[in-house]
Order: sequence, then structure tokens, then C-alpha cells
Amino acid sequence: MFDECNKNWLQGHVLIKDKDTNEVLVNKMNAINYKNFSISLAQTVANRPSGWIQNMVFGNGAATVSGTGTITYLPPNVLGTSAELYNETYYQCVNDLSPLNPDPSNNYIKVSHISGVTYSDVIVTCTLGLGQPSGQEAFDNTTNISGTYVFNELGLKAYNSTDAANNTDKNGLLLSHVVFSPVQKSLNRQIEVVYTIRIQTV
Repeated sequence: MFDECNKNWLQGHVLIKDKDTNEVLVNKMNAINYKNFSISLAQTVANRPSGWIQNMVFGNGAATVSGTGTITYLPPNVLGTSAELYNETYYQCVNDLSPLNPDPSNNYIKVSHISGVTYSDVIVTCTLGLGQPSGQEAFDNTTNISGTYVFNELGLKAYNSTDAANNTDKNGLLLSHVVFSPVQKSLNRQIEVVYTIRIQTV
């Protein structure tokens, strides 16, 4: 999964699967917003009231379809503090210590470290249950890849106190972004996303 020879201090990997059948829908590396991640790490270790991973965000704006049916993907948007998904359509709180998390048993963060290595993994699990999001199609058979909940991009966002007070995620820093082949979320399937960020010191 991860390149052990990679000298980048941050790497990310995303696995998306159907939770009931275990069918793998997406399995790929992602892009990191190094500027935003460095800000968030500094805020966290300085014990500031922001910085930690709070939400997983989903969108449908990273792919376009030509008249002949060819799908073209946009590059991950990971430059600058104002970076966002191309078109965010849904978000879910994944911080299991937050009162805003409606289901911390299925949406949670854990840290994994193996003695003797110079990296640790932050593993974020997000589950979109049968009824999530509200307004989704009944079956995963759409031919419209631009549908609101036909996702082709997702990322992680940091906590922002203004967002928490207003039950939104619009001001949190986008820490990472991955673009992938469209995956429809519909009433007949549960989707589990396991998003791993590896932090390496040397």
C-alpha cells in the first residue's frame, strides 16, 4: 500500500468498499495539502482549539463526461489554505470524540504505531449507512455520473470551532484530496471508507 522508500513525510491511502459484500470500489493513494496539514499539526501539538481531523467530505465535481462518454478527471486540489473539493455534496463527522458524531462506533479515528519504525498511521473510518445521505437514489444503477451522491472525490477536513457552532464544515482546512472513478451511494448499499494517513519523521 505505502511506498516504504518514499521520503515524503506524509502519505495517504484510500480504500472504499461495499460494507455488506466487501466489494472493493476504490483502492488508491491520495494527495496531501502539505501547507494545511502542517498548520493543523502545529495547532494540535500546541494544544490550540483546532487542527485535528473532524470531517470526511464527499463531492461529485472532479470528473466530466464528453459527448462520446469519455470521463476526464481533474487533478487533486491541494494547493493553499483555501483549497476545497471541486463540488462538495456531503460530509460526515468522523471524530469519535466529538458530540457532532452521530455514530462513533462506525465513524472513528485510531492511531497505529509499530515499535522500531519512524512513522505512525492515522486511520480514519467512515461509514455511509443505508439511510445516508438523505435524498439518495433507491438503487446503485444510475447512468448519471453527475448525480449529487455519485461521488468521485473526497477528502479530510480539520476541526473549526465556527463550523462546530453552526453545524457545518465550510471553514475547516482541507487536509487531503483524492479523485477516483464515480461511486454511487444509494439506499441499497452501505459504503465504508478507510482513509489512512502515514506520518513519517525521517
